[in-house]
Amino acid sequence: MDKKISRAWIINLIALSALSCALLIPVQMGIIKNYYTGIIITILINILMATSLNLVTGLLGHLALGHSAFMGVGAYAAALYSIHIGLTNPLSFPLALLFGGLCAAAAGILIGVPALRLRGDYLAIITLGFGEIVRIIMNNLPFIGGARSLRGIPRVTTVPFAYFTVVLVVALMFTIGRSRHGRAIISIREDEVASVSSGIPITFYKIFTFTLAAFFAGIAGGLYAHYVGVLNPNRFNFDRSIEYLVMVVLGGMGSITGATVAAIVLTLLPEVLRGLSNYRMLIYSLALVLMMLFRPAGLLGTAELSLTNLFRKRRKGELVE
Repeated sequence: MDKKISRAWIINLIALSALSCALLIPVQMGIIKNYYTGIIITILINILMATSLNLVTGLLGHLALGHSAFMGVGAYAAALYSIHIGLTNPLSFPLALLFGGLCAAAAGILIGVPALRLRGDYLAIITLGFGEIVRIIMNNLPFIGGARSLRGIPRVTTVPFAYFTVVLVVALMFTIGRSRHGRAIISIREDEVASVSSGIPITFYKIFTFTLAAFFAGIAGGLYAHYVGVLNPNRFNFDRSIEYLVMVVLGGMGSITGATVAAIVLTLLPEVLRGLSNYRMLIYSLALVLMMLFRPAGLLGTAELSLTNLFRKRRKGELVE
């Protein structure tokens, strides 16, 4: 067992190192233009949002329709930290993101405690209403700019920083998902009554999952705020929440790697189709409809991409030959 774990660590580290070199070296050398750098940062932020929502919708099995509200709370909190306290040292930006994540987590607890007593359509309606309440409040708070937008945010989000933040968060999600806590959360998704009978504290795990997802969404919001430099509450509306939900469903509910792949595909697809300006959204929508018709479980379902398994299958194939 130890040898298998060691081999998995080595394979994943090699793959991660290769991906880091392939992505970060061209960016640092200026080979990749600013336009494509912006797309990469957008992809990384969308990965954070999709995988964090996947904790609630996929892992826990509860439908949430207001996830962009947590992104908005984190974005504004991190932006206000940077504007009023300043980014005076290398730790200031990570602290701003942490502050944004904690504020979003507090909002997650605030809505999670009453909302998670419900399930299905009722939970979806509550989270939808919460998202709209947050947006309306942001539109009417003058000290955060209100409808006029919050300006003067330092634009310090870079590809390397966003990349390593995503790697850290996704690795943490994998660790949680494969721990006993992750198995307890999955058991609640599969059969809540059986989980209660087994002694699993379902209320604690529901609030824990919801709060953790809000925390990661807040970090994504902080990265977004320090990338665009200007925040408007209408950027965190219901449509944005649906976009992230589509990424989760398309990738496979319960699959972190599936949500990651879907976030990459759905961010790149409109850009690839930009030349077909008159038909771009039609093709985009048609692709989603066809995907749901022929692959309703999503790209990966509940499975995860595993380099170790791919390497093992290839090795077995070579031995058979």
